[in-house]
Amino acid sequence: MGHQILAFILAFIGFIGTIVICALPMWKVTAFIGANIITAQVFWEGLWMVCVMQSTGQMQCKAYDSFLALPQYQQASRALICFSIGVSVLAIGLTVVGARCTNFLRDDWPAKEKAGIAAGAMFIVAGLLCLIPVSWSAANIIQGFYNPLATQESKGELGASIYVGWVSGVLLIIKCSFGGRTAEGILNLPDKSKFNSRDYSIHIAPT
Repeated sequence: MGHQILAFILAFIGFIGTIVICALPMWKVTAFIGANIITAQVFWEGLWMVCVMQSTGQMQCKAYDSFLALPQYQQASRALICFSIGVSVLAIGLTVVGARCTNFLRDDWPAKEKAGIAAGAMFIVAGLLCLIPVSWSAANIIQGFYNPLATQESKGELGASIYVGWVSGVLLIIKCSFGGRTAEGILNLPDKSKFNSRDYSIHIAPT
């Protein structure tokens, strides 16, 4: 039971982290320093918007004008992160159904076991769907940073969302490492179908 609860907590943290990186514009950070510190600006780029922070502390955010105008990796990252969130929701639901501490499918242990195994597999898929776009974006950001032909304004560094995405993807995949113990615990529970019912009748001897 303890391993099952720990696995669910790790997966849920990874799920929340995926939602955070999807919403926050912190995938790429670009600092532009002008002739003096007054003209300094910091650009925060995300999947859905870009934010500009002035040296005065004011921040303005604007959604991207066109989806098709975005780089290919950013378009794919949007779709993959959204798919990761959707798969995680389904996996969490199956985890609740397959958990030993719930009453779902209590009379059908094989089906309960299959729900737990399916949840573990879906968490792996969700973790990969999170790691792929994060790693892809990180590779493009690093490549652009070291590109000698790129302008200084276009060079950026890895934002906080990249690191959170890596941790979230790993947590989603780690959850499955507890799947074997979870399934083993389910299999060790008594299966009602293995017990043969007997008809006990009371015979009264004649007097």
